[in-house]
Amino acid sequence: MSQSRHVPVMLQRCLDLLAPALQEPGAVVVDCTLGLGGHSEALLERFPEARLVALDRDTEALRLSGERLAPYGERATLVHAVYDELPDVLDRLGVPRVQGVLFDLGVSSMQLDEAGRGFAYAQDAPLDMRMDQTTGMSAAEVLNTYPPGELVRILRAYGEEKQAKRIVSAIVREREKEPFTHSARLVELIRAALPQAAKRTGGNPAKRTFQALRIEVNGELSVLERAIPAAVESIAVGGRIAVLSYHSLEDRLVKQVFAAGAANTAPPGLPVVPEQYAPRLKLLTRGAELPTEEEIAENRRAAPARLRGAERIRESLG
Repeated sequence: MSQSRHVPVMLQRCLDLLAPALQEPGAVVVDCTLGLGGHSEALLERFPEARLVALDRDTEALRLSGERLAPYGERATLVHAVYDELPDVLDRLGVPRVQGVLFDLGVSSMQLDEAGRGFAYAQDAPLDMRMDQTTGMSAAEVLNTYPPGELVRILRAYGEEKQAKRIVSAIVREREKEPFTHSARLVELIRAALPQAAKRTGGNPAKRTFQALRIEVNGELSVLERAIPAAVESIAVGGRIAVLSYHSLEDRLVKQVFAAGAANTAPPGLPVVPEQYAPRLKLLTRGAELPTEEEIAENRRAAPARLRGAERIRESLG
């Protein structure tokens, strides 16, 4: 197990953002992306009166975190669930409202480091990429069965890949000869398909394609579109939410939900703003906060992180 995978991103800043909401005894904080439990452990440690509910769709992550968080006993409840299922999870646990919510949307470092999962383009592995390996289509099935137009759409939308057409025509040509099963063949094909100039910038040329496949396989953006508003709804007045995202598509979604919650929606010209139009959220970060240079030097996975926070300032009416 490499040490780098135990370093939670922007940990101190996340704890500071949530702190004012988690001082009271019995406060409930939800870690929607448990992973290896780094953020969760720090929350339990720093807020000794708080209870933690932690979600993950990855059964292996739950097992490992369960061992790590065992010393906290009853204070930690770990649940096998995708984070858009938060309302159902809280309902089952009989928790009507929570005081804090944390999302760390990066692929768990464990998944990147486990060679057999096919998330990483740096080593050859079966093209799986499912965060929950008990359900759904693998990346290989997506590559081998999706129509070309759909593959181009995914690479453009989720990978922001300018050479999507070129890559997809190479994939389609190759999959007719033999279906894709492993990551190294895909990496090689992408390298061969790209023009020289495109290979000189931005790290491994396969990175964007792998990101796009991972988002598609796990339905990440559609899950997030449901999850962030649901999480905001679950927060009590005075409660807080912090979200770490790692690419512009996720960050844009979070920004939109927070901005809508913080907006005054009254028709212009009203002398007094009726309560139903008043903002429900107060933004706690100016734009998205970035990790410090020191943190990036210590933990390269922090480099693309963007952190946004908000506080619930009033109930929704209706």
